[in-house]
Amino acid sequence: MSTMKRTITLTLTALCCMALHAQGVSIDELYPPTNNREVKIGSTNLPIVFINTLGSVIEREERITARMKIIHNGDGNMNHGDTIAYPAQTVDYDGYIGLKYRGNTSFEKSDKKPYGFKTLKQRLEDGGKKAKVSLLGMGKDNDWVLLAPFADKSMIRDVLTFELARPFFAYVPHSRFCEVMLNGVYYGVFILTERPGKGKYRLNLNDPGEDGGDLTGDFHVEIDRNDEEIYYTSTYHPKNIFGNTDNSLNIYYQYDSPDPDDLKEMPAEVRESIDNAIFEMETAFTRTDYTDPDNGYRRYINVTSFIDYLLTTEFTLNIDGYRLSTHLYKYSVTRAEREGLDHRWQTTLWDYNIAYGNDIAYGNNVDIWQYDYNKINVKKAQAVPFWWEKLLADPSFTQAVSQRWKEYRASSFSDKNIDSAIDSLCATLTACGAEARNEVAWKIYGRRIWPSYTTITDHAEEIGNLKAWIKRRVAFLDKSLLSTTATEACRDINADKPAAVSRHTPDGRRANNMTKGLVITRYSDGSAKKTVLH
Repeated sequence: MSTMKRTITLTLTALCCMALHAQGVSIDELYPPTNNREVKIGSTNLPIVFINTLGSVIEREERITARMKIIHNGDGNMNHGDTIAYPAQTVDYDGYIGLKYRGNTSFEKSDKKPYGFKTLKQRLEDGGKKAKVSLLGMGKDNDWVLLAPFADKSMIRDVLTFELARPFFAYVPHSRFCEVMLNGVYYGVFILTERPGKGKYRLNLNDPGEDGGDLTGDFHVEIDRNDEEIYYTSTYHPKNIFGNTDNSLNIYYQYDSPDPDDLKEMPAEVRESIDNAIFEMETAFTRTDYTDPDNGYRRYINVTSFIDYLLTTEFTLNIDGYRLSTHLYKYSVTRAEREGLDHRWQTTLWDYNIAYGNDIAYGNNVDIWQYDYNKINVKKAQAVPFWWEKLLADPSFTQAVSQRWKEYRASSFSDKNIDSAIDSLCATLTACGAEARNEVAWKIYGRRIWPSYTTITDHAEEIGNLKAWIKRRVAFLDKSLLSTTATEACRDINADKPAAVSRHTPDGRRANNMTKGLVITRYSDGSAKKTVLH
């Protein structure tokens, strides 16, 4: 940048700051403090996200209108932070967004804050009509998140989990590393990611009742805190550390789709239907014959999907697992029958930044189970739902867990693939200095950051610790799940009512969102069925 251009930029920034100060807006509100505000992006292999809050202060509850521009010259090409000196760069997105802070502990306990935003066709002040767009090659939608790895000093825990588990789930969020400039100040490495939600390229949910008035779906809920305006409180209570059912332990389900705002505009029957679907599923686990293949819990949940959630949660030893950020969704019976889907509850993944031993409560332990959280934690909030204990009391379920882990270890979760995935993600962050710039901006090494029990000196040490922890964790899981008894051939727990586990086109592409053409649906008993969608 020329001296004249730099002088003009600095002068405009100074004038803007003076004007905001006159309005009572502090510089730290407009530019939340980093360790070093002088960091610049020269050239980077990561996409660059420029955000201009247009003089407004970012809030946590209410969105503000901001302008966002993403520079991405394609994978393998360099992106340049100086857009004046490099005007011919490829712009992936340039438009308005509705921006706010997001997260709970990731917001409260981190210097570097995560953001949620909606892509807009117009300013919020002018109606804020949403715009579904594709960002960095991800499917079109209007609901996006910028995760801010801070407690996770490796910066790869979320992305690593998504990529390893992707082959086993109908949907797992896609994500891309990027570097963020906020109001001209460098804010470091972020993860631009899809948020599990309704959209065609995500959970692909219809509105409840859209399928001929069928109110058995489509629903999306999240087991989490009771900090939303409306939520569902489970009728049933888990056991406490003494093994007794504790009525002071409540399980809460937040409404994600429809969300609370949508539910206010819908007939009361919609919310009642969601609540009833949760109640029926949970009640099935309370019956004496709850393991019955026709009338027990298998009637209400896609067992393979819940096994996959369990294995991912235990592989990562995610302290939030089962009890927080746990997403469940289901399709209506009518739609499922028409499109070859499963109308039972399924799972997807979210939030692994304090997993893999990155928590002071578990420290460096690898030989415990997250599903035992209620037995080892005295807290009275956010317990593991009671029905996980019931699942694990069913021998056919635990045998299926062992068999599925064997499949994991033979594919995506093999030692070789885990190491390769970690190395690839690290290379993306370090190849052109993004990880180093992030450290200058935030100074995360050499000090204790919640909730980690360690103080590490650099990124390489953190990755070494992560690899060593995973190696020990996998050894524990192998010993626990791959015993001679566990690996013996066992009856498929879904043999009586096989569930659809994947949908593909004849050439092998995922077909979860297809509405036309030939689709091959594979079931949990190994069978397959061809369906022509019209």
